[in-house]
Amino acid sequence: VQLQACGGGLVQAGGSLRLSCAASGRPSSMYYMGWCRRAPGKEREVVAVTSRSGGRSFYADSVKGRFTISKDNAKNTIDLQMNSLKPEDTAVYFCAAARELYENNWDLTDRYDIWGQGTQVTVSS
Repeated sequence: VQLQACGGGLVQAGGSLRLSCAASGRPSSMYYMGWCRRAPGKEREVVAVTSRSGGRSFYADSVKGRFTISKDNAKNTIDLQMNSLKPEDTAVYFCAAARELYENNWDLTDRYDIWGQGTQVTVSS
C-alpha cells in the first residue's frame, strides 16, 4: 500500500487544521492507520491511530480532546482533525500504517511498516 498525505499548513495558536491521507494499492481496511509527527529536535511520536475498521482509536496524551482521527474504508482515507492547536504541535506529520497493533504497542513507531511522505504543520504563537 502507498500513502499520500496532504493538508498541512500554517495556523495561529488556537486554530484548526485537517490532515488527510489516501491509501492506494491495497484496501485501507487491511491496516491500522494513523498519524505520527516529528518535531524539531525530537523523536518521532505516534499521535493517533485507528483500527482496521475505524471503530477503535488511540491518542497520545498530548493531543487527547483536541485531535480526532477518522477513517473511511470506502474511500481508503483517514483524516486527522486538529483543533485548539498549540505551538508545540508544530512538526512534520506522517501518515503511517501497520498490519497489526495492540494496546501495548500502538504508540511504538517501529511497529508501523508503511509510511507516507510528511506534511508540515506550523502553529504560530
